[in-house]
Amino acid sequence: MSVQIEFLGHSTFEIRSGEHRILIDPFLTGNPQAKKTAEEMNPTVIVITHGHGDHVGDTVEIAKRTGALVIANYEIAEWLTAQGVKNVHAQHQGGGFQHPFGYLKLTVAHHGSMLPDGSNGGSPCGLLFKLPGKTIYVAGDTALFSDMKLIGEAELDLAILPIGDNFTMGPDDSLQAIRFLDPKLVIPCHYNTWPPIEQNPHDWAIRVGGETDAKAKVMEVGDVITV
Repeated sequence: MSVQIEFLGHSTFEIRSGEHRILIDPFLTGNPQAKKTAEEMNPTVIVITHGHGDHVGDTVEIAKRTGALVIANYEIAEWLTAQGVKNVHAQHQGGGFQHPFGYLKLTVAHHGSMLPDGSNGGSPCGLLFKLPGKTIYVAGDTALFSDMKLIGEAELDLAILPIGDNFTMGPDDSLQAIRFLDPKLVIPCHYNTWPPIEQNPHDWAIRVGGETDAKAKVMEVGDVITV
């Protein structure tokens, strides 16, 4: 089965698999890259990688309006419940669960996770999706780490990686991450939203093609691709 991916800006993506619309890190309000508003989103599922405001974003508003299932680490799940979100599923690093849309395992990520109000956001996570016919890894905000080799053993159809540097790994480290992960296709994120993370993604894509076995796809905001 094919899967569609829409890039909504920064690190916000929507994965469409069958009847499921999986919205990842829905940062739309206040996102200078965003072309859609939170009010336009109608996901069946929301997944959050960590607690920072540019990833939790509009989760509470969208979840309350749509009733979407929200998946996050335990600390963020508890925080969302306290905000009045009703449909929440807590997981944590290393833990997987068979959801109606497919299997989701939360992986290690090396970053922070404090929530916008200063609450404890637990440990940041990456996302390993095993959807019908496709395996997708969303790294979240992270530094390079050698255990990405283990994630790569899942035989990835797609990896979504940050390349902005400063807060996450930059282009050089992302190339090593690609070698560890060995995905068929890689998409960059978390760059050019603000000056500290400015990068040239097209130069990066050329390097991916020349220095790894993966294919790179630079998505413009609003682009939809089929994997």
